[in-house]
Amino acid sequence: MTANRKELAVERAAKKEAVEQLNLAFKATSVAVVAQYSGLTVAQMQKLRTQMKQAGASVKVSKNRLAKIALEGTDVVAIGPMLKGPTVIATSNDPVAAPKVAVEFAKANEKFVIIGGSMGTTVLSVDGVKALASLPSLDELRAKIVGLLVAPATKLAQLANAPAGKLARVIQAHASKGEAA
Repeated sequence: MTANRKELAVERAAKKEAVEQLNLAFKATSVAVVAQYSGLTVAQMQKLRTQMKQAGASVKVSKNRLAKIALEGTDVVAIGPMLKGPTVIATSNDPVAAPKVAVEFAKANEKFVIIGGSMGTTVLSVDGVKALASLPSLDELRAKIVGLLVAPATKLAQLANAPAGKLARVIQAHASKGEAA
């Protein structure tokens, strides 16, 4: 009987550690996407994890009861009621990364069904997650802003060089005319 108690104590400690790790992950995230993955193969789940990692997101699979406990005290606590059945939670700091990968993966795998999500304290429906996925990522937005900032400087440089170029062509034309005469 004492061996059984030791096993239970170890199991409780492992569960407590899992809840603490999940809680830290949920506190650090800005967006969470909940999906059901029933029927996916291990290879497909591995592919999802790889795609999420490449996008700067992560995938968590845990017991729903433990995940609900871990959600307490976080901004994404609103996803608690969505945790029914075999669910996976994708999280990322970039508000677009996890939804984008989840939506693309759902298009390729019909057994991966997005239920909803949360962006901060805002609950997202399936359409909300798809709308987030259609937005450009933070890196794409930064590139556009840099492009907009650099464009006026490039145009100013072209305008500053244009009069000198025109003046040089006029002088060249007069010099050519003088040589011809």
